[in-house]
Amino acid sequence: MALSSLFSRVRYLGAEPPPLVPVVRLSGVIAAREAFGRSLSLATVAARLERAFRLPGATAVALLVNSPGGSPVQSALIGRRIRLLAEETSLPVHVFVEDVAASGGYWLACAGDDIHADAASIVGSIGVISASFGFQRLLERWGIERRVHTAGNTKAQLDPFQPENPDDIVRLRRLQDDIHADFKAWVKLRRGVRLKGDETTLFEGEFWTGRRALELGLIDGIGHLRDVLRARYGRKVRTPLVGERRGFNPLRRLLGMRLSSDPELGGAFTEGALMAVEDRALWSRFGL
Repeated sequence: MALSSLFSRVRYLGAEPPPLVPVVRLSGVIAAREAFGRSLSLATVAARLERAFRLPGATAVALLVNSPGGSPVQSALIGRRIRLLAEETSLPVHVFVEDVAASGGYWLACAGDDIHADAASIVGSIGVISASFGFQRLLERWGIERRVHTAGNTKAQLDPFQPENPDDIVRLRRLQDDIHADFKAWVKLRRGVRLKGDETTLFEGEFWTGRRALELGLIDGIGHLRDVLRARYGRKVRTPLVGERRGFNPLRRLLGMRLSSDPELGGAFTEGALMAVEDRALWSRFGL
């Protein structure tokens, strides 16, 4: 028996301890980079997931999901890691949606064996989106000449400073269709016969409230973490939050102290600000 498990049992004076369901919060835009807040990626959540699933005496693992989506690759990586840990430890995974589990956020939710949400939560958006701007007229207006040289006819495809090329759109749509097919396959694998809508309803990017998502079989119930886990495991169930271990980050300190005088740090600040705007746009799609 692990020493920590032994201490836990001693704490309860020899009696069987209450059920233990560690909780991991998965909140934020899914991306393999940081802006001012921490994004969700396998690198940022792997250690927390590992600690939760390996916690001595755990009866199950609960995930609090609150994400408008983001990177399909990071969504798949996190979702697969959750399933691998669940299989290795034979622990059930309960997912609870907070404000939103949309697009990649719903991909994460589907890693659970069951999904609960608030009646007003936003759920779904099973689709793929690409967005950009076109600046070619702006360059013309200001008399700016842009020079681009490539080896490869499609190397500069989707260049925002050139007129849109129909062939580029065809290639982009092919990429989107491939990713969309993977997304649909994952949802079907995880939700199976619980899905109640047809594909044209479920998989065209629409999103719904938790109550409507329940009718469509995208979630399993309306409820919150504490209430649902108490009903399932008893009123004494323990639900410790497995947090992120953060150490001293000198870069953040430098950004705070030297931003105004250091051009390189100023550039990092600008890049971070742009990322923050992109993240804000993702949340705002769902009225958040």
